[in-house]
Amino acid sequence: MSTDLQNHINYSIEDLLDENARRRAEASGIFDPVSGVGSTGPRFEFHADGLGSLQLPLSMRELPEVTGLMKCGSVDAWLRESLGRHVLQTDRAAFTARFDRLRMLHDFPYWAATRAYIKNKRGGDDMLFRLNRPQRKLVEHLEAMRNARRPIRLILLKARQWGGSTCTQLYMAWLQLVHQRGLNSLIIAHQGVGSEEIKDMLDRMIANYPLELLHAPGEKAERGEKRVEWVGKTRTMFRVPARNCKVKVGTAERPDSCRGGDYSLVHCSEVGIWKKTLGKTPEQILRSACSGVLLQPMTMIVYESTANGTGNFFHREYEAAKRGESQFEPMFVSWFEIDQYSLELSDDERRQLAARLLEGRDVETAVSDRCPPGKYLWWLWERGATLEAIAWYVSERSKYSDHGLMASEYPSDDVEAFVHSGARVFDKYKVEALREGCRLRPEYGEIDIDGPQDMGGMHISDTVRRQLLSRVGFRKMESGGWKIWEHPQRDSGVRIRDRYVVVVDVGGRSAKADWSVIAVFDRAPLAEGRNPGIVAQWRGHTDFDLLAWRAAMAAAYYDEALLVIESNTLESRDPDRDTDGNQSNFILNRLRDIYPNLYARRQSEEDISRGVPTRFGFHTNVATKPMIIASLVKVIREGLYTERDEGCLDEYLAYERRQNGSYGAIAGCHDDLLMTRAIGLHIIFHEMDTPRHTVINSNPYEQNRCRRRQSLADW
Repeated sequence: MSTDLQNHINYSIEDLLDENARRRAEASGIFDPVSGVGSTGPRFEFHADGLGSLQLPLSMRELPEVTGLMKCGSVDAWLRESLGRHVLQTDRAAFTARFDRLRMLHDFPYWAATRAYIKNKRGGDDMLFRLNRPQRKLVEHLEAMRNARRPIRLILLKARQWGGSTCTQLYMAWLQLVHQRGLNSLIIAHQGVGSEEIKDMLDRMIANYPLELLHAPGEKAERGEKRVEWVGKTRTMFRVPARNCKVKVGTAERPDSCRGGDYSLVHCSEVGIWKKTLGKTPEQILRSACSGVLLQPMTMIVYESTANGTGNFFHREYEAAKRGESQFEPMFVSWFEIDQYSLELSDDERRQLAARLLEGRDVETAVSDRCPPGKYLWWLWERGATLEAIAWYVSERSKYSDHGLMASEYPSDDVEAFVHSGARVFDKYKVEALREGCRLRPEYGEIDIDGPQDMGGMHISDTVRRQLLSRVGFRKMESGGWKIWEHPQRDSGVRIRDRYVVVVDVGGRSAKADWSVIAVFDRAPLAEGRNPGIVAQWRGHTDFDLLAWRAAMAAAYYDEALLVIESNTLESRDPDRDTDGNQSNFILNRLRDIYPNLYARRQSEEDISRGVPTRFGFHTNVATKPMIIASLVKVIREGLYTERDEGCLDEYLAYERRQNGSYGAIAGCHDDLLMTRAIGLHIIFHEMDTPRHTVINSNPYEQNRCRRRQSLADW
């Protein structure tokens, strides 16, 4: 959406119509891969008599031929200066061929539109490959990595029917046939039909490819030379002799056909629907296929697929790439980026639809199960869909009785692409509104003891540990586990009472266990009627005694904050949870001796009279979990806190209420960040008084206890 329109408070029908006209013009703008107008990547204006006016890739700007032509202004002038004699027609022809090769090396859309023939799906003769809008988006991703001399690693989540596979395969062919000799490629399809289609596409392209372009300039093809030679009897591999490269095509159904070897380029198609075979999982197939690909420039691995549910390999890899935890970059193509998914509208129809969008933009209920609610249609508009695309969506949606069925075929974003069976807990629109707070970049480092130390493990005395907590500081380091958005703020002689809260969600020690998370909240804004927010976070795997000490150091650093540790994981006796077992009484009670401001469960008068020991930690169970989730739903709905980590927003969007009534993350996702927010925000809003300024007492812990206003049961 244009900036002007985003800044409007009161939209009008005319605003929407003007913005729609701008979007249509942008989507249908000129794309001429031969002249370079509207083509991919950064470009510059070039003109020389004899070649005309072109927009060339920026990577060509410093080439001697280009700088010379721009200086001389014409091909003839540059040739006269270079040759030192009269220019012949053969000179012009030779230079034009030379310039053509140079451009093909730098300009994939130009090469594809002038040399790469593909099947015409509408019938008739084969046609040259002109990139459509989503394909240009894909090429921009690939070229950004190649031009930065980085290994090309991409995981592509896509809507259907825009030619993502074809574009990927032809890009690989471009690297092999134009860029570098000896680049072998491996293409793995889902099944045999896909494999045959790939081979047919490559056959067509190679059969029509000029033989002389397979050779270096000045190198002549031998008489009777073949463009390709099939290797073996199965016809799953062919060789291009002039380029000293091989192309192998396999299927996930036949894992033996996917074994890696001397490959630099690997394209794995429809990974999301690969099935386990006897003794082979998709992970094992891909590991075998890609393990030999070096992490260096001019190598390429692409995982590409439509979504197929959650918890599978493709879903896990896409989420990892999205979080920045993978070599791969994520890319998503929504249905409204594909030009064929739109309806032609008359001016009156366009105006009526604009009025409908404005009227229903806050309506969350639908008139039927085959009609999207007005709020969803407005969300599509805000995502960038045109009125024509939204009209198509409304029409197509009437074929489906469930939004999930439509979303699996035509996803609008990469969250709803992975359809799941449960009901989403949090309003996606309200979650997206929290993203504004995630723009602040964190500082990385470690919160630990400032100065010399000899920890000696957990066995050192509590007295020594209490002394060490007085020397806690922050060390800035890029490899640190802490993300700090705001450091503790202290005024001389005055502090804000009960300002910070530190919440710990306990995971396991192994890499396959749940994550442990420490989140720090700042409550000071509440004193001024503003929202509390996240100011620091740690996430990792570690033993619980080390996690407890790390949390205590963070709480000490943040002005002796209230330290809240989720304890039900510790009290679990389930060995499969990969925790340290039932050790909460020992560790939490010991932590209480080291760090006094530890959260304890409220005791009833009967418990007090009976002398029941204080239980430290927040216990999440069948009674308290629905309560804190309900609190979190309200906080998110009303925008009552500031989030800093986009990873937490992803967890909100992947959190469901299951058919049995329980809550949890969809398969393959986590809820560790989410639970720290649920626990912390419930305590902040329902168990603590409003923070206030107070004079610092000589005892840093005195008068720093939480005053809970009501019990969990009352809430």
